[in-house]
Amino acid sequence: MTASETGPAAVSSGTDDVEGLVSIRVGSQTFGVPVLKVQDVIAQTTINRVPLAPPEVAGSLNLRGRIVTAVDMRLRLRMAPRDADEGFMCVIVERGGELYALLVDDVGDVLWLSPETRETPPVTLSNRWQSVCTGLYLLETELLIVMDIDQVLTLAPVPVAA
Repeated sequence: MTASETGPAAVSSGTDDVEGLVSIRVGSQTFGVPVLKVQDVIAQTTINRVPLAPPEVAGSLNLRGRIVTAVDMRLRLRMAPRDADEGFMCVIVERGGELYALLVDDVGDVLWLSPETRETPPVTLSNRWQSVCTGLYLLETELLIVMDIDQVLTLAPVPVAA
């Protein structure tokens, strides 16, 4: 995502009163993960399947000697599954002392956005997005959904689109 794509919500990273979000793409939707929740970003890696795990748990991976649960965000958000030959990136986040790898289609820039331009999720937003969203930013060319990492990693079923 280039500076020209950040639109009216963008501010300088030199401002103290900003929200830092790592932009990620899952399917055709852009999300923002709070930068303070992100531990690491790694390229596609080997993931070992875990028997009897929920469908959205892609398996586990070894990250510098730590076992990390890999969550396929396409399946978690009830999107079409990724083709076997499609690449992915892993966004490593921590929740409750455990590491999780969010398997996403792409990782963009860190966006520094003014909280004043953050919108509350509208009631018309699909149930699928309401359950994992804490807010929205209207960028120049798209909508950025601020992802609630704790809710995403609850691993309870995400509601079906209304």
